Amino acid sequence: MVRNGEELLSICKENNWTLSEFAIQAEMEQSEASRDVVMNEMRKALKVMIEATTEGREKEVYSVSGLIGGDGYKLQKYLMQGKSLTGDVMVSAMAKAISCAEVNASMGRIVACPTAGSCGILPAVLLTAGEKLNLSEDKLIEGLFAASAVGSIIAQNATVAGAEGGCQAECGSAAAMSAAAIVELMGGTPEMSLNAAAIVIKNILGLVCDPIAGLVEVPCAKRNFAGAVSALTTADLVMAGVSSKIPFDDTVDAMYRVGKSLPSELRETAQGGLAITKTGLKLKKQIFGDQ
Repeated sequence: MVRNGEELLSICKENNWTLSEFAIQAEMEQSEASRDVVMNEMRKALKVMIEATTEGREKEVYSVSGLIGGDGYKLQKYLMQGKSLTGDVMVSAMAKAISCAEVNASMGRIVACPTAGSCGILPAVLLTAGEKLNLSEDKLIEGLFAASAVGSIIAQNATVAGAEGGCQAECGSAAAMSAAAIVELMGGTPEMSLNAAAIVIKNILGLVCDPIAGLVEVPCAKRNFAGAVSALTTADLVMAGVSSKIPFDDTVDAMYRVGKSLPSELRETAQGGLAITKTGLKLKKQIFGDQ
C-alpha cells in the first residue's frame, strides 16, 4: 500500500500503470485473488450503484423521517423536459446523486463510497460520464478502482468521516475520488487525475457537517448533488490543461488540519450550523417531539 500521492505517481510511472491498474494490482496482491475475481467483486458494487441511482428517479422515494424525498424524481422529470440551463449531463448527475441519497435515507441499499452520507456522488458522476462517453461496464469498474486509489490515500493521511473532519471529509473526498476517476476515463494521466482531486479538495475546504436532527438527510442529500457537479466540472477543467498549484498531498494534509480545527459543533453532532437554526430546530422537534 502506498502512503501518499507522490508514491502513487512514482509507482504508476515506473510500471506504466493507470490509477485503476495500480488499485487492481494492489487488491489482487492483498486478497490473493485473480483479476477476474477482483473485477467481479467490484462489478457487484457497480450493480448496487446503478440500482440506487435509478430507484429515486423512477419513483418518489422518501426518508424514514419524511425530511427528504421525491427530489430525484422531480429532477428526472425536469431532465426529460429539455429545459435545463446547465445541460443534460449536469441534471442527470444531480438526479442520480439525490436518488442515491434518498435511497440511503429510506433504509435502502447503497454503496458507502467512501461514506453513506456521500454515497450519491461517485455513482452519479461515474454513471453519467459513462453514458456521455459510451463506456463499457468494465471501463466503469476501472473508474471505481481509480477512485479507490485516491480514496485510500485520503483515508490514510486525513479522514473520510464527517464526525472527525466535517463534510469536507465526506462529500469532499467523494468528489475528489470521482473527479480523479473521470479524468482517467477521459484519457488523462495519473498526474492529471491527482490534479483534479486536489482542485476539488481546495474548493470544498472547511465544509461543515451539520445534519438537521442528526440525520443524514438535510443538508446531506443536496451536498451530494453539489459534489457531483464539482467533480464533473473539475474533470473538464483538468482535461483542458488546467493544473493545481497546490499538490494533492498538500491539499489532503490541509483538509485534515482544517477538519481538526473545526469545533465539535460542526462535526456531525447537530449542535451547530444549519442544525441549530430556527427552522432546523423546528424540524428536529417535528421528528422527535420534545425529547
